[in-house]
Amino acid sequence: MKKEEEIKKSKALDVSIKEGSAASVSSSFGDSYISAFATEIAHQTNPANAGLYVGSLSAVSSLVSPIAQLYGSNLMKKYPRKKIVLTFVLLQALIWIPLAALAFSFYFDFYKNLTIYAVIILYSLIAILGGLAYPAWFSWMGDIVPENQRGKYFSKRNLITGIVGLVAIIIGALMIRWFEKLALTIIGFGLFFVLAAIFRLISFKTFKKQYLPKFYFHKKDYISLSQFLKNQDNYKKFAIYQAVFNFTIMIASPFFLVYMKQDLNFSYSTIMIISVSSSIFYLLFSKFAGKVSDKYGNVKLMYISNLCFVASPLFWIILKNPISLIFIPQLVVGLGNAAFVISTTNFTYDAVPQQKRGEYVAYTNILIGIGAFIGSILGGLLLKYLSIMSFNKFIILFLIAAVARFLAFLIFLPSIKEVKRVSQFHPMHIKLGHPFKTLHHEIGHFTFSR
Repeated sequence: MKKEEEIKKSKALDVSIKEGSAASVSSSFGDSYISAFATEIAHQTNPANAGLYVGSLSAVSSLVSPIAQLYGSNLMKKYPRKKIVLTFVLLQALIWIPLAALAFSFYFDFYKNLTIYAVIILYSLIAILGGLAYPAWFSWMGDIVPENQRGKYFSKRNLITGIVGLVAIIIGALMIRWFEKLALTIIGFGLFFVLAAIFRLISFKTFKKQYLPKFYFHKKDYISLSQFLKNQDNYKKFAIYQAVFNFTIMIASPFFLVYMKQDLNFSYSTIMIISVSSSIFYLLFSKFAGKVSDKYGNVKLMYISNLCFVASPLFWIILKNPISLIFIPQLVVGLGNAAFVISTTNFTYDAVPQQKRGEYVAYTNILIGIGAFIGSILGGLLLKYLSIMSFNKFIILFLIAAVARFLAFLIFLPSIKEVKRVSQFHPMHIKLGHPFKTLHHEIGHFTFSR
């Protein structure tokens, strides 16, 4: 019986990769272009407030999703996890259709001034539906992935789904370039949202084939939000750090696209190529991050991630050329994202008991959402009202973001302790006379040692 269960779980892991690939394509045509869509609408209707609109889009969607996760975790008390995920994934797919309709109506001058508000509302609905499904999905995945293979499996899953999504983004960038030449950029966005709906429906259909292990909820396992906030345990410190870190991230992150469009005057195809480049580096570093997680733990990966995100906005201050933006700040962000995704996911699985994962993830993401909401709004307001002599307001914003990220690194990250027993970093073999041998040895150690 146990062997049959293991076979079902093994097949479920393969199904999850297929589902994630379809979801990744949907996200590539939908989520990846929603800010560009909002920027283009604002650019045509009210360019002075473009930063505020894009900031509001990020802020509202970042806040409502984790609040919805609170309700989503409670749904697991009454309904099967599979039913919860299927219901809200289907609704997500359907919401992309009216977003596509908004693009077409904007192109034909119907209610143009109201379009940006409708975009914020509809995309927030997509975020809410995703939030309702997430705790059940996270709990579900925790039950089918073997504990000692989480770093390996999730790095593999992230690599495959990331490559699929990356291909979709590149295709999208080529398509949007063609639409720009025809002066049909808005129509292009509308077609992308139709594709987002189609591939989310494919994701929904694939979910139906994924095995769901039995799950029993006991009232004694429930912890309320107030109880969670009163805790002084290691995971609570992790949740607080996550909130502060995401606050600092969102001060600047939503506005790199606006900066490229308004100050650097890049085309949308160039903007998307620069944006997608971080995903390429993320994929290249995913396997490395998974190995570090399994061998050296997740807290060390958090240090790597945070330092990468401190450096990123500083590079944006001094670099203006698309090639240099791709190979310096975007490479750094790719490494940071790979370390961040693996470390935070695996730390949660390691630190939280199975029965409490839904609540703990929901409560953590509420704190993250509040941080992201405040950060996005603050960034948008700073862009609108910040004025320091003749300095470029984007440059000042990026500098503020870098300082805030470094303070999060210094103040909050050191309080988090590793949950599982892991190896210590090996002593470095530094040879001043042979720097390339030193570099080769260190890279080889991380890449091949287990």
